[in-house]
Amino acid sequence: MAGQEHVAASEPDPSDVPAALRSALVRLAADVLGDTEPADVPQSLLAVRRFAPRRRATAGAAPLWSALREDSAFRARVARVWLQAHDPAPAAAGSEPSSSTDGPAAGSGAGRPVPGAATGTDAAVGAWLQGLPWQDLLPTSAPVAVEEVDTRRLAVLEREVERLRTALGVAREDERAARDELAALQRELRRLRSDADRARSEARALAAAAELDARRAAADLQAAVDERAQAAADLRAAAAERSSAREEVRTGHRLAESRLRLLLDTVVDAASGLRAELALPPVRDLPADLVAPGVDGPRERPTSRGRSVEDPALLDDLLRLPRAHLLVDGYNVSKTGWPHTTLADQRRLLVDGMAALAAQTGAEVTCCFDGQAGHRAAPPVRGVRVLFTAGETADDLLRQLVAAEPPGRVLVVATSDREVVDDVERAGAWAVPSATLVERLRRH
Repeated sequence: MAGQEHVAASEPDPSDVPAALRSALVRLAADVLGDTEPADVPQSLLAVRRFAPRRRATAGAAPLWSALREDSAFRARVARVWLQAHDPAPAAAGSEPSSSTDGPAAGSGAGRPVPGAATGTDAAVGAWLQGLPWQDLLPTSAPVAVEEVDTRRLAVLEREVERLRTALGVAREDERAARDELAALQRELRRLRSDADRARSEARALAAAAELDARRAAADLQAAVDERAQAAADLRAAAAERSSAREEVRTGHRLAESRLRLLLDTVVDAASGLRAELALPPVRDLPADLVAPGVDGPRERPTSRGRSVEDPALLDDLLRLPRAHLLVDGYNVSKTGWPHTTLADQRRLLVDGMAALAAQTGAEVTCCFDGQAGHRAAPPVRGVRVLFTAGETADDLLRQLVAAEPPGRVLVVATSDREVVDDVERAGAWAVPSATLVERLRRH
């Protein structure tokens, strides 16, 4: 502020300050220190502020005088209090003292004492605090009649007036701070009221939304209860229907078994009666007697219903015979059906197709693939036995499997290898080309 800048720029010379002026300054500083907030007290005066008010000016005279000389901020505060105490404007006017904003010199001409101020120790105190000439303001030593002035009473009254002015300045300073705090509190109150209004509005909106959600949730809960009741009723009806269907199935099974048993007994009894009625003679010609020797060239093997081995229908007829066993030359068939795919994909496609064929016909199925040493047989895949050779070829494994079967069992070997075909046919097995099996797999 302007007054504070002037005080800081013009440090008073303490070398020739009279004791009376120094005492007055110390008393004023002690009064101001007692009304100063702890946060604003200089570090060197914290202990002095804890003294009793009557002892501050005496016991703390040295620290107070040092603070006035060395601490410009503390000196400016004391000067501001002095100016407020000597402000000619009445305090009840409702306006802030000019020194609260513009410093000690505001409203009185920069760097000059207040106009109309009387000379004396009090005026010299104000001038010293403002860094102005103060020597001429001290009272002169002209002789005064003892009977006209009661020196002691006058000194007491001056000190009382000085104390009251100091208290007035402090009160005005506190009033200014209180007004600032009141304005801040009023602003904070307006802000809190605005926040409270906004919070109440938001609370009303949230309450309305919560009530709507509660109604929706109640409706959804009721719908869920109704759906659960309907589902329970449907479940009970389905259980009753299932029980009735099971009973009907059991009755149908018993009826079918009874009819089949009756039909079988009828056929057996009819066959026995027919043989007795016809009186059939014993068999005179054996199969070996009817074989014509010396027939050269290939002989067509009789087929089912006149079908050839290239007809997939023949394969179906053979596989539907009781206990039929289909032996497949793995890579011979897979390379015929899927020549442009990898061996792994060929194996997968062939085994999947054979699994479907086994499920349709009920025949036993074995696939033989050329393998490497130490290669173990794979587990069955949906009713298909998969074998890998070890130290031999798939052709040799097919011959071994055919030789291991009992005579009379229906054996079907799927391969296009001519040597394998001749060997298995001599052993009593049927041989169909690989293309026939591939065509049969592609039909389904």
